[in-house]
Amino acid sequence: METPLVTSLSNPLIKQARALRQKKARMESGAFLVEGIHHVGEAVAAGWEVDSVFYAPDLLTSSFARDLIRRLEAASSTSPHSVRSVSAQRKPQPVSAQVMESMADKDNPQGILAIVRQKHLRLDDLKPIRSAAALVSPQDPGNVGTILRTLDAVGADMLFLLEGGVELYHPGVVRSSMGAIFWKPIVQLAFDEFTEWARQKNCHLIGTSAHGDVDYQTVIPRTPWVLVMGSEQKGLSAAQANACDVTVSLPMNGRVSSLNLAVAAGVLLYHFCR
Repeated sequence: METPLVTSLSNPLIKQARALRQKKARMESGAFLVEGIHHVGEAVAAGWEVDSVFYAPDLLTSSFARDLIRRLEAASSTSPHSVRSVSAQRKPQPVSAQVMESMADKDNPQGILAIVRQKHLRLDDLKPIRSAAALVSPQDPGNVGTILRTLDAVGADMLFLLEGGVELYHPGVVRSSMGAIFWKPIVQLAFDEFTEWARQKNCHLIGTSAHGDVDYQTVIPRTPWVLVMGSEQKGLSAAQANACDVTVSLPMNGRVSSLNLAVAAGVLLYHFCR
């Protein structure tokens, strides 16, 4: 039986999805919105638990997206309990273009989004690593997502988020990660807990600072290693820098005194992962 098209903005499931644009609803429900063809496809491919998928037939122009909808429909109707990424036997829900636009976080939506369950990994969940990055109290969602994307590009293993900062499942993080959020383990914890774990695992901690006394090009990381970076505004505190084995800096030859956090992370990760 064909699933009826939802056209009402007051439909309870639509209101639930729309609420997830707010942090409070994400925190209370343990779910978040994933928007866009590539991002939804990556969530499904990575085996994350997907509660609901919404699509607007009039907006779907991608053959990949239409094929994804067909596969999810087939999976939910034939063997829902064996499909790890689809829960509650719920088929993808077609909606009108107006309804899709009301749920989307940006203009001109691609016509597909999903409600996905959050993951909260612990240190005990981690497999042995070779390389990683740790961000202390990052404030910009776009930076966190971009660094996740860079970690994936260079083949680094994971990301640590230390001392709070930006919400991991903020739409800006999800969007700018370009799907890497679904493939790279992410652990959120306190700085002291992280350094204790790092010492136990004999990790080489490479701190970063505009006042670092070591040129990054002279450092040869000892595996396993973690690149430790401070927040956009404050950087690493003196105590945090002292907890690292070495503190490196990037040479600044112009008038600016620092680089964007994600740009600096990209330069350093590509260098250390060579």
